[in-house]
Amino acid sequence: MTTTPASPRTDLTRRRMLTAALAASVGAAVPISAARQAWAASAATGPVQLTLPAPTGPHPVGTVPLHLVDTSRPDPVAGPGHPRELMASVWYPACKTKDLPRAPWVTQGALRAFLTDVGFPLDPALGPLTAAHVGAPVHQTGHRLPVLVYSHGAGSHRGDHTIMVQELASHGYAVLTVDHTYDAFSEFPDGRLTVPAVVPPFLGPRDFATDLRFVLDVVEGLAGGHNPDVEGRPLPQGLPGALDPRCIGAFGWSKGGTATALTMLADQRVGAGLSIDGPMQPTISTDLDRPFMMMTASFTRAAMPDVAEFWTHLRGWRLNIQADGAIHKTYGDDATLIPQAGKVLGMTNQQIQDMIGTLDPARGVRIQQAYPLAFFDLHLRHRRGHLLDGPSAAFPEVKFIP
Repeated sequence: MTTTPASPRTDLTRRRMLTAALAASVGAAVPISAARQAWAASAATGPVQLTLPAPTGPHPVGTVPLHLVDTSRPDPVAGPGHPRELMASVWYPACKTKDLPRAPWVTQGALRAFLTDVGFPLDPALGPLTAAHVGAPVHQTGHRLPVLVYSHGAGSHRGDHTIMVQELASHGYAVLTVDHTYDAFSEFPDGRLTVPAVVPPFLGPRDFATDLRFVLDVVEGLAGGHNPDVEGRPLPQGLPGALDPRCIGAFGWSKGGTATALTMLADQRVGAGLSIDGPMQPTISTDLDRPFMMMTASFTRAAMPDVAEFWTHLRGWRLNIQADGAIHKTYGDDATLIPQAGKVLGMTNQQIQDMIGTLDPARGVRIQQAYPLAFFDLHLRHRRGHLLDGPSAAFPEVKFIP
């Protein structure tokens, strides 16, 4: 299995980045074969469970998976006769979580396929658990929950930014994450696995955006009390009717960041958008009048004409921030998972930095917890803080790009 980037010029897949980093820096890097032996030896002497940092919000987090089918369109990869089929998850502030199991970062079948693809011989059972409790009741506040939809990058999966997702849910947001089938490692309830396509047709950012617009329809259905799960599996107590379809934001990483912009341009239901190092290809030349924030790293306005062009079409509130030492994978779960895996693999510090940048991983986690929350709080909840006003002494690494 291999993954395929949507844009040969810029949209790197996780597999290509991991393989390149493991093979890089002759004389400093650990050979891949030696790394595999180190991981296998470590697993033999005692399992090493990877972990994710806990969210900081006042609420415990619940989650539920959804199997969705969009009967209005054929799948762009599977073709006619195959309606678009997606796996998604809803994350939300929860209550009564005692004794409920915590959700895995990725299902074991999908994680096994992913690890095989990137060449990491890790037992999928050692993958991290999230902070979310499966099927927990929704925390009732008397108000509907603001909603966010999330789009992953090329060749990835819907759990890729769980640190960010569970942070937002712990602060009172409902977050819907989606696997873009055939550009994701995804597992369906009947055990079917889908992986990124290796032959054309490939999914582009507009396909991702179409998926997101369908997810917005799902939000409206859930808000109206409808259960969208194809198998009709029970929803958590309080979830039907809990979402606010008039208060929606969107965010995404890499190709998902581009898809976020395209979704906003096509659909007025999204009131605010966040791109996490999106390449903004193909070139976007349409004006957008709603709030938009860019967390850039590798795909900067200085380095990427398409990103610079998109910036000129932001006619509403806009902000571009960038952390010193950040690269494409810094603002995501890899910021904490790769250093943990690297320690077991016997990887060098240089190899790890080649993957996640030179920004301290703990600082990277705090940045990705704080800034998206501040953005959506400001524009969806009208809660004005000071973090987005300019450089902060609490985050000296974060630069505001004028």
